[in-house]
Amino acid sequence: MNVARVSVTPAAEVLLRKLQGMHGPLMFHQSGGCCDGSAPMCFPRGDFKIGQQDVFLGTIVDTPFYISGPQFEYWQHTHLTVDVVPGRGSGFSAEAPEGVRFLIRSRVFEDAEYRALQAAGEPLRGPQH
Repeated sequence: MNVARVSVTPAAEVLLRKLQGMHGPLMFHQSGGCCDGSAPMCFPRGDFKIGQQDVFLGTIVDTPFYISGPQFEYWQHTHLTVDVVPGRGSGFSAEAPEGVRFLIRSRVFEDAEYRALQAAGEPLRGPQH
């Protein structure tokens, strides 16, 4: 069983493709914290330095998605879905000027999914793209 740790809604995919046309290759980073600190941040690839403790969760719409190591410890049992909603998010994320913001929707992995992830081993850490 191949289990994805991260996916994207159709609306977020449309926005990502638009942003790629404007900015070129992108990347996501999910940190912990409150307010915008807990929102997924979208950057032109290379504008945010990925550390060796950051966990690579996968790729959505040709865009690598990373999460901070400490946040992964809390969320390792959950599937993350990147969505987009109206509103103003962080001024640092690429979607901010568009009048929308990315957000994370999550669900707990089913038992079979989590067993498959455990069997696959630890996810990769550090820059992958």
